[in-house]
Amino acid sequence: MWIYEKKLQYPVRVSKCDPRMARYLIEQYGGADGELSAALRYLNQRYTIPDRVVGLLNDIGTEEFAHLEMIATMVYKLTKDATPEQLEAAGLGPHFVNHDKALFYQDASGNPWTATYIQAKGDPIADLYEDIAAEEKARATYQWLIDYTDDVDIQDALKFLREREVVHSQRFREAVEILKADREQKKIF
Repeated sequence: MWIYEKKLQYPVRVSKCDPRMARYLIEQYGGADGELSAALRYLNQRYTIPDRVVGLLNDIGTEEFAHLEMIATMVYKLTKDATPEQLEAAGLGPHFVNHDKALFYQDASGNPWTATYIQAKGDPIADLYEDIAAEEKARATYQWLIDYTDDVDIQDALKFLREREVVHSQRFREAVEILKADREQKKIF
């Protein structure tokens, strides 16, 4: 059961209209290594993961939805006052024609989100290594986004998200060690 508090996990402020930055942020909304893919990957993998670490996948998967809300809020705030000409100049013309300023699960190049982004092997250690890689790819993308904007407010929120990816990666690494120890003691597998 979820208890929803209508409040972002971390405040999102934007200092100016910037459709170009919104376009790049969409990568973390509907891209292969974005927040939707991560949330669905972890919540799906929890059905075949040992009980000792199932809570971790549930917790992180749920948190990724909170990150998705933050990204959506940033994109909305960056584009809400944009003119069609500004959206076109930022490369969002096709998006605007199809969706107006509504968000759509796609990457920064406009490719729609696909379930092929979700990895699940069924082997707990293999899945956790995939999860570590996913978190590190998201961390790298957040760093590149930070480097790509001069908006200190956006940078602040992106730094928060980047650091959460680091924490998630560390937690998944700890889970790998727990499961490896269990496997050596023949508790699982």
